[in-house]
Amino acid sequence: MQNNVYLGIDVGSVTTKFAVLNDKDELVTSLYLRTEGQPIVSIQQGLRELSAALPNDTRIAGVATTGSARYLAGVLVNADLVKNEISCQAAAAVHSVPDVATVIEIGGQDSKIIIIRDGGVADMGMNTVCAAGTGSFLDQQAQRMNMPIDDFGRESLQSTKPVQISGRCAVFAETEMIHKQQVGHKRADIIKGLCQALARNYINNIATGKGIMPPVVFQGGVAFNRGMVLALKEALGLPVIVPPHPGVTGAIGAALIIHEEFKLKDKATSFNGFEITDADLSASSFECKECDSLCEISQVFRDKKVLARWGGQCNLWEEEGRSI
Repeated sequence: MQNNVYLGIDVGSVTTKFAVLNDKDELVTSLYLRTEGQPIVSIQQGLRELSAALPNDTRIAGVATTGSARYLAGVLVNADLVKNEISCQAAAAVHSVPDVATVIEIGGQDSKIIIIRDGGVADMGMNTVCAAGTGSFLDQQAQRMNMPIDDFGRESLQSTKPVQISGRCAVFAETEMIHKQQVGHKRADIIKGLCQALARNYINNIATGKGIMPPVVFQGGVAFNRGMVLALKEALGLPVIVPPHPGVTGAIGAALIIHEEFKLKDKATSFNGFEITDADLSASSFECKECDSLCEISQVFRDKKVLARWGGQCNLWEEEGRSI
């Protein structure tokens, strides 16, 4: 007898995440990979690792994709569902903390707040303009200070006198950190000062007017940083809950959503299996000049043949067989 599982794939600009849930919505396995500017390669690598890790009697019964490259991922795996990040993060939060009221999600390149009331999304906010506070910015600062990112948050907890840093801009924050180092402040105090600044920046810019209420759940890769967890807790004056697998909550949410949909509709998956792990795949884009909108059209090739095109305001390039 085969064991049915549900696969969620979350492809972001910095990381690619996979989550496999069983029929009881329990996490069977997960992967957290660096995208490194090559989403196709990271998707193939993740599927290859999952194929090797899952027992032979496992059947992928449903697949959903999310993240900034969700359409690309959806085409590659022939996903049953392509879902936005807000819905997936909210689903994961409600699954881990059923009465959650506020979701803080900070990923590699953006930050989000999701307000949940009665189990559904009531409001949201998102910041994609400035890198301050995101995972990529914290990675850069850890590298600049010659320390592993895993130690970054842990060292901030050793601070006894955090310095004052402005977190409203990534450039200014880095400049201030360099100055604090030059005048002799301890590294732990600088790191904690940065975490506090980024927490203030998040609350003042993204969370303003959003009606933050407990329980508050903190998701995304930055939730691994214990310094940021503490800084948010202090800034909000509320407990902050970090779920067991904060880095893959987007993928978990995608898997939860496709499982729920298939339970309601009793559908069969369109997932094309693991054979794309060794396929010759590539992606590119071009500007459509058919009208004044000048849409950027994304396209995916397999063995130099077009698998799919998308991205236009109309479906001109999505028509099967249309050539450039």
